[in-house]
Amino acid sequence: MTSIAPLPVRRRFMTEPELGAGNFLDHALAGNPNRDVPFVHTHRTDHRGQVVLRGHSLVDLARMRDGYARWYHANGVRPGDPVGIVVAEGLEPLIHFLALTALGAIPAMINDAMRPDVMVRYLNHVGAVGIVADDTTRLQVAYRNDPQNRPRFIALASEVRAFDAASGTLPESYPHRHEPDDIVALIHSSGTTGVPKSTTLGHRSFWDGKQARMERFPAEPYDRLMSLMPHTHAGGLSYFLTAVLLGLPTVVMADWRRAVVEPVMEAFQPTMLASFPRTFVELATGELPVKGAARVHSWFNTGDSAHYGHIRRLVQLGERPAGLIKPWLLPAGASAGEPLPGSQFIDGLGSSEMGMALFGMVFTPETPRDDRCVGKAQDAVIRAAVLDENGEEVPDGTVGLLGVITPSRTPGYWNDPRLTESFELNGFWLTGDVARRDAEGTFYHLDRTVDVIDTLAGPVYSLPVEEVLIADCADLVQDCSVVGVPGPAGEGQRPIAVVRLQAEAANATAEEVRDKANKALADAGLATLAAVVIARTGEDYPLGPTGKVLKRELRTRHAALFAA
Repeated sequence: MTSIAPLPVRRRFMTEPELGAGNFLDHALAGNPNRDVPFVHTHRTDHRGQVVLRGHSLVDLARMRDGYARWYHANGVRPGDPVGIVVAEGLEPLIHFLALTALGAIPAMINDAMRPDVMVRYLNHVGAVGIVADDTTRLQVAYRNDPQNRPRFIALASEVRAFDAASGTLPESYPHRHEPDDIVALIHSSGTTGVPKSTTLGHRSFWDGKQARMERFPAEPYDRLMSLMPHTHAGGLSYFLTAVLLGLPTVVMADWRRAVVEPVMEAFQPTMLASFPRTFVELATGELPVKGAARVHSWFNTGDSAHYGHIRRLVQLGERPAGLIKPWLLPAGASAGEPLPGSQFIDGLGSSEMGMALFGMVFTPETPRDDRCVGKAQDAVIRAAVLDENGEEVPDGTVGLLGVITPSRTPGYWNDPRLTESFELNGFWLTGDVARRDAEGTFYHLDRTVDVIDTLAGPVYSLPVEEVLIADCADLVQDCSVVGVPGPAGEGQRPIAVVRLQAEAANATAEEVRDKANKALADAGLATLAAVVIARTGEDYPLGPTGKVLKRELRTRHAALFAA
């Protein structure tokens, strides 16, 4: 029996005025006649090393949510209260999200890989009334030394799970009825550019723009989604919201590393896989996961845009069935009329602040290479533009600041109106990216504003340089990060690349890599590298809690490279 909501139900969701990020489970329960069919899967490995999948229905999700909500209510959590959630990735943080929003409270979703000292500073900024964590030891010690900032409760997640729900009560007005502008979650940034920012998600704004997915996101009886997004992040929440409303069979992954992902792929046989670039780098490296990706027709990437060198390998896998909607992110288009070999890679540029992927490019095996192209602005965007520092649009082909006007954008940063104002310019929300637009309205993502390299010859944008290294030096380079470090006094910054080598090129020297890279860069008309640093250990290639490379740490670590 299918779990997918009938098309008329999904179309009603598109126009339901009260539906939003704070109550989507209740609307799914009320609308989908298949509410008892398991469709949200968790995974574990048994004592024989075999993958075991367990399915949960809409009714199961509501039962777990209500049990957690009773615990929170018994511990004094009320509407508007921020509560820190520090539990491992997977379905668990999503159940806490559902429970807290059903009470009208505000979950502050925290990736448990965040450094403990940074986490405490972040929680203090949020003003959490309580914290639920898998391991409370370090938090207890930190607040023992700072009793004035201690939340009302610091509890183990296992305590919440073990609570006797029958002994608890729920408020009379349960589930909470949200106003459109209510804040339903706090999502921290990756911290790649500094201390994590606390982005607010609005009840209505986080749903705005996703309505079209009810019709155009693939949801045929054969479809199965593997969600590798961090589920404490807006991306993971977005795909979970979509899957719940569609009733789309989904495995919610608790780990993004290939060693864990590939066996689950083989057991679950997804037709779609959603992730940040981190997993796509691993899956595209070395021997391809042919068996696990046998039925994949679509790869969904969001957050930072992905690199062509990785995309071109992944789209060789899987198959595109007849009837597949090709440009699901883009304005509605025709579906494929016949089965095709290979898959499509939907490269979306988005962020928690944007509320969703607001730009999208579809790559297939037939798509010609077009480095750093992120396509056109999506239907949710009222206006997208490349701006100068005064907020005026620059001519097509000119590099500037990427700005959007969209109802899906964040209401702002929690407890930080000044930071919010710094991202608003002439009516636009600045995404923090450097981009250009061509005459056809296609956008190209060149860099994050904080990562532009200021050389004596002018600005160097790191992402096109990385693109060439990964695609054109693929025999040597598995992945890389390009940053600017100070040159000798008066000579501005110099671009360097920190490189992870392919396994078969483990003995390559930095000079070999630089020579090959600089020839490819010169052929592409791009700035060449002043140096290459080989990352031979994980510590040499630091990642943030969401798997993004910490370029700020690389800049600091190699700041004295040219000091002599």
